[in-house]
Formats: sequence, structure tokens, C-alpha cells
Amino acid sequence: MLLGAVCFCCFKPKAVAQSNKYSLDQHILMEFQEGRNVGKTRVMEGISNTTEFASVAVPAAILVAGLIDNNSSTIKKGLYLAESAAASTFITFGMKYAFQRSRPYLVTPGLTKVSGGGGPSFPSGHTSVAFATATSLTLAYPKWYVAVPAYAWAASVGYSRMYLGVHYPSDVLAGAVIGAGSAWLMYKANKWLFKKKPGVNELRPAF
Repeated sequence: MLLGAVCFCCFKPKAVAQSNKYSLDQHILMEFQEGRNVGKTRVMEGISNTTEFASVAVPAAILVAGLIDNNSSTIKKGLYLAESAAASTFITFGMKYAFQRSRPYLVTPGLTKVSGGGGPSFPSGHTSVAFATATSLTLAYPKWYVAVPAYAWAASVGYSRMYLGVHYPSDVLAGAVIGAGSAWLMYKANKWLFKKKPGVNELRPAF
């Protein structure tokens, strides 16, 4: 339902238009542009640039820790995080080239981007992988002190993509849904795959 509403917002912009000039998505981005300044822009670029590093470094660190300790549960958790990021990336890029939505700065009069961002716009790849990482990390380690910073970071990535002018709000919302959904699906798949079976100690659950 939520993803359907996002798609409606993307491809029926006149239905949610704030004015004859801008759709709701575009109106929000113009508001972000009005509030830009040099310092905040640098911070937003920095946050946005953490996405690819974090989505690789976090699973790798957990996997290496598991290998060092010879802990199969930790190894499985590291693999699960990597699988979640990979699944969200695969789904996101498939949707990007299926929908072929233009970047907002290409079609919104007066809007400029202040960071890199090319290819189809919908959904946001940075947001997708950030929420996949945050959700999988939270499911693997269900503690508030893991969930709060993880989701705060993921949300800040989504915010940065809008602030920088490279994604619509609906791109970001869809990316968050896809990322979190991918992590949840991979969590369920891993629970099933490593379900404990009598006499098979190697298949103890990772979570």
C-alpha cells in the first residue's frame, strides 16, 4: 500500500500539485534549496558519501570478527547484512531502469543539484542500501543502542539526497521501504535456511 502510494505520487504528480508550476515532490525540493548554506551542504555531502562505505564495512567487520573468533553465528550475521544490502541494490536498480524517472534537477525549473547523482531517479539507491543496512543490523542485534543510531544514520542519508537536489521525496520514501523490506525478507530467508534440525548442529540459527 505504501509503495503504491509512492508510485502514485511519482507518476500522477498533477494530482498532488501545490501549484501549476510544481508537483508536491518538486515543491518540497525547492523548499530544501531555499534553506541551503555552505556548511550544511558539506555535512549533507559527507553523510551521503558514507552510504557505500558503511554498507560494505559493517558486514565485513562483523564477518571478520566472526572468522577471528571462529563464531559461526557472527559469521552468519555478517553474511546476512551483506545479503540484505545486495538484495536491496538489485531490486532498486531493477526498478530504476523499469520506471526511468528523470532526476529532479533535470526537470524542475530553478532546482540545482549540489552533489553527484546520475541515472534514473526512482527509487533512491543510497536510501535503499542505508535502510537495508540499518534494518539488517537491528534485526541481527536487536538492541535500542543499535537501532537508534542505525536508523538515525539511514534517515539522515535519505534527507541528504533530497537536500542535495538529486532525489525526490518519493524516491527516498520508496528507497526506505525497499531497503527495510529487503532486510526483513533476507532475515526470514536466513531463519528458514538455518533452522535447527535434529542432529544437524551446523544449521543452528544465526539470530
